[in-house]
Amino acid sequence: MKDYFAGDPRTQHERMLAGDLYISDDPDIAKAQQRAVRLAAEYQTRYAQDAEAAQPVVRELIGKLGAGAHIRPPLFVDYGSYITVGDDTFINFNLTALDVAPITIGRDCQIGPNVQLLTPTHPVEPQPRRDKLEAAKPITIGDNVWLGGGAIVLAGVTIGDNSVVGAGAVVTKDIPANVVAVGNPARVVRSI
Repeated sequence: MKDYFAGDPRTQHERMLAGDLYISDDPDIAKAQQRAVRLAAEYQTRYAQDAEAAQPVVRELIGKLGAGAHIRPPLFVDYGSYITVGDDTFINFNLTALDVAPITIGRDCQIGPNVQLLTPTHPVEPQPRRDKLEAAKPITIGDNVWLGGGAIVLAGVTIGDNSVVGAGAVVTKDIPANVVAVGNPARVVRSI
């Protein structure tokens, strides 16, 4: 395999955090991913008994969880620690938030069931992909956004304040504020 990192003294984890190409074979990456799996499982188990008593677990898992924010399990994350959820946001069942890069969700958002927020990217060229290179770009969701059930938001996307993304939409490019976007790929169909 080609030495993609010749002369770069950083660890794979440091490259990942910088948003650069990396290979996820770093022990710190594996440890952080295992932590996320453990906390997500614990959150779901405790939530089934008492939703309020489970809140300390989700607060440990998520990097920043605003006041009044609520996440219904199950919850699937790569790390959890690179996710920010604003005050009074509601996230329904089965969120998949691959937070290789930061994911920021604003205040007063409504996130439907089975939504996917996917920050990872992979090279288009076959050999670097075969060599397991990857990177990531952040996702930013503004305040008072509604993502309908099953919506998918891809790496590098920003969704503006007050916008609505229809159920099942695949958001490949930025969505401005105060619009409704639907479809695959998502397109703006009207202003609000």
